[in-house]
Amino acid sequence: MIPHAAYWYMHIFGIGLLMLAIGGVSLHAMSGGTKETSGGRRLTTASHGIGLLLILTAGFGMLARLGLMEGGLPGWIWAKLTIWVIIGGLLMVPYRKPRLAAPVWFAAALLVLCAAWLAHAKPF
Repeated sequence: MIPHAAYWYMHIFGIGLLMLAIGGVSLHAMSGGTKETSGGRRLTTASHGIGLLLILTAGFGMLARLGLMEGGLPGWIWAKLTIWVIIGGLLMVPYRKPRLAAPVWFAAALLVLCAAWLAHAKPF
């Protein structure tokens, strides 16, 4: 059985990969780069996908280890899932609308902060 701490580290590593991908694409778009001129496109898309997979897998692993899977998911988990879906979609925004690259950069960070608060406070 995988310990809770291992799931936590996997979750944090996934968040790091996801944020690196969004930051890289945003910075490239802010510098006038396009999807076609991106030399690191495969790396950013792989980091983005693997990061999301790790976040989801480790998050549900932690929930199972804590016994929070029985009887339906609490509301704060649904809110976190919504946040991760939104962050997942942010990767395509900077190339489609380069003027939004800087707001995407900060929005991603604020959404991660909201997700962390939800996990800590468990408000609903």
